[in-house]
Amino acid sequence: MSITSNITEIQNELHPIGVSLIAISKTKPVEEIMEAYAAGQRAFGENQVQELLAKHEEMPKDIEWHLVGHLQTNKVKYIAPFIHMIHSVDSLKVLMEINKHALKANRVIDCLLQVFIADEDTKFGLDHAELIELLRSEEFEGLKNVRIRGLMGIASNTENERIVKEEFYELKMLFDGIKATYFRKESSFDTLSMGMSSDYKLAIEQGSNMVRLGSTIFGKRIIKHYKNT
Repeated sequence: MSITSNITEIQNELHPIGVSLIAISKTKPVEEIMEAYAAGQRAFGENQVQELLAKHEEMPKDIEWHLVGHLQTNKVKYIAPFIHMIHSVDSLKVLMEINKHALKANRVIDCLLQVFIADEDTKFGLDHAELIELLRSEEFEGLKNVRIRGLMGIASNTENERIVKEEFYELKMLFDGIKATYFRKESSFDTLSMGMSSDYKLAIEQGSNMVRLGSTIFGKRIIKHYKNT
């Protein structure tokens, strides 16, 4: 199937149930991303700041760029002027840096707090205690140029559906608890981003309302290297 038909099929699946699609365009050439764009897709996700910057320069400016990969503090300044949402906030330090550069850019940047839910050592994210500590901190209270829209998580890379379901279920329960405790009066805390090409159907079953799909749309990755910024 073509990228266009893939986009159409997935949107027809997701739109009626209120689930947002982030097309993960990392390592994909501009030509392929433009095919998805022509099919109506506007929200694209990238892992690397260097690659994101290169594509942002070259592509239409109505694209909503999402940073879904681990973000180093020294890279925040490059994306702060235009990024639509940062999914991978995994520390107060990173959040404070985003706030600083959002202030300089006269913006409020939407962010998701990444929670560690996988039974793996290779994933980033806050554990439950760290998440609560961040939300209770005086430093967090003072951040006026970031808006926490919700939580993001990446499940274990396993064929065992039970494990994946449990991880997604736990994150949904945490999301509900955090919303009730810390964001009860803020309707903007509305996003639970979990689910990728291999497990997005399970994620939706467990309450995800934003999925991040790459190979389902574009096929397998082609590695392309970008110069460091």
